[in-house]
Amino acid sequence: MSLYKRLTKTGTLSEPEGVPDPRFALPSSVNWMSALALLVDEESIDATNARKFYSRVSRRNMEEKEANTIFEQLLFSLHQCSALHALRAISCKTDVARVANVTWYYGVYEAASAMVTAQAGSLQDSHTKTANIWGLQIADRDLIMPPFDARIGTLVKKAAKSELDQLLTVPRFNLIGRRPSTPDEARGACHSYLSGSVAWWYERTKEDVRKTPDFRNLGALDFRTNAARQLLNNVLSRRSMGFLHQAIRYRGKANYRDALFLGYGKSVETTLAGYIDDLSKVLDAFVTCAGVFCSQRLSNSVWDEFIDDVEQNSAFSISPRTLWE
Repeated sequence: MSLYKRLTKTGTLSEPEGVPDPRFALPSSVNWMSALALLVDEESIDATNARKFYSRVSRRNMEEKEANTIFEQLLFSLHQCSALHALRAISCKTDVARVANVTWYYGVYEAASAMVTAQAGSLQDSHTKTANIWGLQIADRDLIMPPFDARIGTLVKKAAKSELDQLLTVPRFNLIGRRPSTPDEARGACHSYLSGSVAWWYERTKEDVRKTPDFRNLGALDFRTNAARQLLNNVLSRRSMGFLHQAIRYRGKANYRDALFLGYGKSVETTLAGYIDDLSKVLDAFVTCAGVFCSQRLSNSVWDEFIDDVEQNSAFSISPRTLWE
């Protein structure tokens, strides 16, 4: 029996046309994270440089429950960083690759949620809503350090392609091949993943529009008619795409149906060399940015009390001072 052939050729109840081929998803996932890690190194993201980046961010008077929400989300994200530090020490990376992928995502999501609360005083009730408002309130306002700042302002095909073309300042890098080894190759790889994510969210938005009453009322079967295309473009024009949208796409294959991804094949362990180290480095950098940004929005005394309390009472091993001081 070949489980690979059964799943990819015959399919499952949730993927009746066959599950995605992991031979392409695995290297692109590993290589995007490797590219981000290279660029994190190039940017030298640490608390000192983050404080310089956020030096012009001003305090905001906020209710105690808002501050508590910031602290809650930062504690979550710090715990995820600690988990990845521990996972780096495990010898068989395939054993924990799926867990590490999901841990990385939730660390990003929780840190981003803290930033949104610090900036806008709100907490969203879904991942996509958080990605949308983080893009508007943080990325659009230049409140996140590279390489987490790339953003496309629309999903309308021609306009999105124009924005992608303007962002491409280096040769495109093929994510399916070898890992990037230079900052320029890393930028090319990140652009490739950004471009692929735009296409992925475009298709996802099309499926969402198909389910709406407005589409059903048109009596259309597809988007070939002018009315259906206009309806779709109206929705696409209000959608944007940034780092958190890429992160949602990234964790999807690890957290949902695709069992072959990360866990099946004799070459997986070799491919995953360095993968969890990269996940950890990138998450540390993003959480560093989030924590320093939030500290700028809070009073010094309240922030110092938070750091001291977590230092004394957290049950996991990483110190908050490791990332934020």
